[in-house]
Amino acid sequence: MSGIQWYPGHMTRARRQVEADLAKVDLALELVDARVPVSSRNPDIDRILGQKPRIILLNKSDLAHPAATQKFAESFRSRGIPALSVDAASGEGVKAIAPAVEQALQQLLQRWQQRGMRPRPFRAMVLGIPNVGKSSLINRLAGRRRTVTADRPGVTRGPQWVSIGQKLELLDTPGILWPKFEDPTVGLKLSATGAVSDLVVDVQHVASYILQAIRDKAIETLQERYSLNVLEVPEASWLDAVAKRRGFLLSGGVYDREKAAIQVLGDFRAGKLGRFTLDETE
Repeated sequence: MSGIQWYPGHMTRARRQVEADLAKVDLALELVDARVPVSSRNPDIDRILGQKPRIILLNKSDLAHPAATQKFAESFRSRGIPALSVDAASGEGVKAIAPAVEQALQQLLQRWQQRGMRPRPFRAMVLGIPNVGKSSLINRLAGRRRTVTADRPGVTRGPQWVSIGQKLELLDTPGILWPKFEDPTVGLKLSATGAVSDLVVDVQHVASYILQAIRDKAIETLQERYSLNVLEVPEASWLDAVAKRRGFLLSGGVYDREKAAIQVLGDFRAGKLGRFTLDETE
């Protein structure tokens, strides 16, 4: 990821907008990718949120290893941060969000009651890095398509309010990355999960990283999916093996590594290679 100018100006504007909108909400729903629960947390988020109550939602849990997701959720809870495992695509775990919001804001509700105020809907800001599923989650909660979604980063451009029943209002926000990855592996993980656009990364490098990660966790998957025996084939030729299996050839019979890399990325992101968590639990 070094040397790539991938931090666009709209992310700076989005960060400033989030900071300005914080005063309008009671709580933050912070989405992370369950496959990379640590790497997909913006390191600036704690500073941005300050003392604002929050709930962490480990989204895309259907693509992550279940035991790892449970461990990460327990780790967040041990630090006093409520955490839920959800999958916006299927709706798994989504019904638990509204009760969790109400539980997290009990003190606020009590203050309203003590002051004789009529309770209004709770207001929550949905935060997270690009392509983590914020808009998909809101659409699932709303029960209808209310926000613009796509399977690529940077689709949501401006703040959008969505009413969820009579007790909850959600503010959708653009995904925010941060200017520099101190650990290059974090950049690879975010590229693997689609948080960083494929247009600004070396997809062959990212695909090779994915193949390495799967080799360490489920070597037989590569044999079954790509006829790739990583014990016999040199690492430099792994994408050639994928291209051979898929029939990706350039003129002269040269293997098309770029197309093979895109295939590996697509397979991983769609869960066709299995359920993997790339971050390690402590």
